[in-house]
Amino acid sequence: MTAHQQWTAGQIPDQTGRVFLVTGANSGLGLETTRALAARGAQVILAVRDVAKGRRAAAGITSEHPRARLAVGHLDLADLDSVRAFADQVHADHPRLDVLVNNAGVMAPPRSLSPQGHELQFACNHLGHFALTGLLLDLLSAGRDPRVVTVSSLNHRRGRLRFDDLDGERGYAPMAFYNQSKFANAVFGRELHRRLTAAGSPVRSLLAHPGYTATNLQSGAPTGLWRLLLGRIGNPLLAQPPARGALPQLYAATGPVEAGAFIGPDGPAELRGGPAPVPLSPAAADPETGRRLWEVSERLTAVRYPDPDPASA
Repeated sequence: MTAHQQWTAGQIPDQTGRVFLVTGANSGLGLETTRALAARGAQVILAVRDVAKGRRAAAGITSEHPRARLAVGHLDLADLDSVRAFADQVHADHPRLDVLVNNAGVMAPPRSLSPQGHELQFACNHLGHFALTGLLLDLLSAGRDPRVVTVSSLNHRRGRLRFDDLDGERGYAPMAFYNQSKFANAVFGRELHRRLTAAGSPVRSLLAHPGYTATNLQSGAPTGLWRLLLGRIGNPLLAQPPARGALPQLYAATGPVEAGAFIGPDGPAELRGGPAPVPLSPAAADPETGRRLWEVSERLTAVRYPDPDPASA
């Protein structure tokens, strides 16, 4: 058994004085990530679409850890206006941010569009996190051991970017577009690593995936067939509990990890196990794909990142 297999949330170093922001923090992986960080002394901003649920989640954590420092903020990642308003509030409340965990997501809904007219999964899972990261990058640059952890999926290896039909107007399949969004997460995390490195930034970009974990993302899939396959059949047979599934993103956020690493379970087929570096698909690591997605994302979100220094690229 490797050292990574032995790693648990109890081995997270003391995080007192550090500020984390976790998207989708009121349930599933986000809730377990927040709980583990709060237990180690971190101040955590719970970025949630439903503030009432976020406050209930925070109250539950505080009942376990009375000294927990938690704040709840409204964030609808599918709505770029909401992303900007939330980022403005974070700037008003905090002089720095140490770690951003891009965790939230939606999975396999019927085709619908965001307020800005983008396919919902691409908008929420990728574009919202792309915009949020860019808008908070200055706060992260002022952080201590600053990191951006973007949560992708095993399904990124099945995804591709339909640059000629990102919104599914010509044809839409719920899981195919979920896979596209998770592939975009992986491409974004790797391209962000390239650009931060080229710019000499102190911020590290990391990727993580939870393997197969029993969360409401699967059991709450809006389409009936996927709800049956992923929730009622798959979860009892294969899935690990959310506290276990959150370990890769917790390790990426707090462990001794090299910039650009992809952390996932080290068990068979990466479905479950201890957190360890795992391979990114070659397609997701392709620099040209990264450049193209970056340009499209800046155009669709109207969020432009600082250009890296050409001399160091």
